[in-house]
Amino acid sequence: MPRVKRGKTHVARRKRLLKKAKGFKWGRKKSIRLGRVAVTKAGVYAFRDRRVKKRSARRLWQIQINAGARDQNISYSKLIDALKKKQVALDRKILSTLAKEHPKVFTTVVNKVKS
Repeated sequence: MPRVKRGKTHVARRKRLLKKAKGFKWGRKKSIRLGRVAVTKAGVYAFRDRRVKKRSARRLWQIQINAGARDQNISYSKLIDALKKKQVALDRKILSTLAKEHPKVFTTVVNKVKS
């Protein structure tokens, strides 16, 4: 079998790896061995945290809705239950925005479902 020289491929691969590791601390931005581990872990964390981001955003919305609802003398769970029973199609993101930025509108929504 003929000899395969991988100079171009090897250099390109290292270059691509170090480009991904740019901005990392210590030897992880310069060393191939350390950079490879760091880039792999970074990818794993990025994949995981794209899901965690959605989770934590929803938790924040729930807290904001609850704060707005408590001002109207109703708990979060009772408000959500009433919204479902009245078939009001407002999701948590919209409700939290209303509670935080437009309290008068939020109050009218709560009063509609309360009655």
